[in-house]
Amino acid sequence: MSKQKRFILQEKDIPTKWYNIQAEMPNKPLPPIHPATKKPLKAEDLAFIFNLECSRQELDAEHVWIDIPEPVLDMYKYYRSTPLVRAYALEEALGTPAHIYFKNESVNPLGSHKVNSALPQCYYCKQEGVTNVTTETGAGQWGAALSYAAKVFGLECAVYQVKISMQQKPYRSSIMRTFGSTVVGSPSMSTRAGKDIITRDPTHTGSLGTAISEAVELASTTPNCKYTLGSVLNHVSLHQTIIGLEAEKQMEMAGEYPDMVIACFGGGSNFGGIAFPFMRHNFTGERHTEFIAAEPASCPKLTRGRFEYDFGDEAGYTPLLPMFTLGHDFKPANIHAGGLRYHGAGMIVSQLIKDGFMYGVDIPQLETFEAGLLFSRTEGIIPAPESCHAIAATIREALKCKETGEEKVILFNLSGHGLIDMSAYDQYINGDLRNYQLTDEDLEKGLARVPHII
Repeated sequence: MSKQKRFILQEKDIPTKWYNIQAEMPNKPLPPIHPATKKPLKAEDLAFIFNLECSRQELDAEHVWIDIPEPVLDMYKYYRSTPLVRAYALEEALGTPAHIYFKNESVNPLGSHKVNSALPQCYYCKQEGVTNVTTETGAGQWGAALSYAAKVFGLECAVYQVKISMQQKPYRSSIMRTFGSTVVGSPSMSTRAGKDIITRDPTHTGSLGTAISEAVELASTTPNCKYTLGSVLNHVSLHQTIIGLEAEKQMEMAGEYPDMVIACFGGGSNFGGIAFPFMRHNFTGERHTEFIAAEPASCPKLTRGRFEYDFGDEAGYTPLLPMFTLGHDFKPANIHAGGLRYHGAGMIVSQLIKDGFMYGVDIPQLETFEAGLLFSRTEGIIPAPESCHAIAATIREALKCKETGEEKVILFNLSGHGLIDMSAYDQYINGDLRNYQLTDEDLEKGLARVPHII
C-alpha cells in the first residue's frame, strides 16, 4: 500500500485570521523613519503611497491576530488550502533519514504564493475608493498576482518589471497584459527616476530597487493611485502567514513537527509566511525549531550585508527602513532567480536575525538549479528558480542528517512553479549558466551610499 503524501485541510479549517508576529516579538523592529526629518513614521504618513489599512497593519505591534476580510477569504477558498506533501521520493534519492515536507504554494492559479497578499491589498484599495494600483516586479510572479487581483476588484494596474527579467521571462509580461495591466521595463524613460538612472548608466539592466522607484513615483504623482508591494514590508508578511498557519494544522495531520523550517529569501514574504506562525512557539520556549532563509550567493544581504537604515528603492523615494542591506543602489548580478535580486531584508526578519531566532545561508546559482533538477525528477514538480534555493538548502540539511544518522523533520516552502522559467533550465542543462561571486570591493561599493543613521 502506498503511503499518504498529501495533507489538505477542509474548507472549514482554513484559517480566518492572519498572525501578526510584531505583537509577540521579544524585541520589536525599529520604526521606519522619514528621510528628511529622521522622525518615526505614522500610518498616516505611509498612507501617502499605500492604502490606509495596510499602512496601519505595517505598524501594528499590538494585535496578535488580524481578521481576514470575508471577500478576501472567499477568494482564498478558490485555491486554499494548498497541499502539504511528504517528499518520500526526494528522501529516497538522497538516502537520508530526514523526513522532508514541502508546502506547495505553486498549485494556485497564479503559480506562486504572491496572490496571498495581492488579494487583500487590492481589496483594501477598493474599499478606500482607489481606482489605480501600481507596483514593481522582478521575475514577474508578484506582477502577475497583482494584475489578477486588480482585475478581481475592478482596479487599473500598472507594473514596472525589471528589464533583465522582462527579457529572460517574456511570458510573465504576457500574463500581466492578459489580465489587463500595463507593463513597462525598468529602468524606463517614463519617470524622472528612470530617466536619472538611465542617464547615469545607459546599459543598466534594472533591479527591484529601480522598479520600486518608478512605481512609487507613479503612485505619488497620479490621482487616486496607490502603490502596492509584494515583499519586504510587514503587512505583506502578515498576509502570507496563511501559509504557515495552514502548515501547522497539516503537520498535526502528519503527526510530526518541524525541526527546521526553510524558505528562499528575497525580501522576506514567503519566508515570513511559512516561518512566523511556527516561530511564535520559539518565543515562549515551547519549541526549538531552526529557521533558515536561503538567498543567492550573488545577493547575500543576510550573510554579508550590514544592518543600517536604508532606502527601499534606488532613487531614495521610500522611507528609511532598518534592515540588513547591500546598499539601495546595489546592482545585482543577472541571475535567473529574479525575485531574489533585492538589496535589503524586511524589518521584522532583520530584527529576528539580530536576536538569533533565524539565520541566512547563501547558495550559488548552479547549486540551486542542480537541486531543482533533482526535485523535478523525484517529485514531478518543476520549481521556480527562487524556490530552488529553498530546495538546495533543504538538501544540504538532509545530507547532514545522512552523515549523522539524525531523523530530523524538515519543512520547506515551495513558493512557486518554474513552468515559465524553462529557458533558465535549458541554459543550465546546456551548461550556459555560471555562478556569480560578490567580492568585498563590490560589497563596499554598494554600501558606500547608505545613510549611516544607526
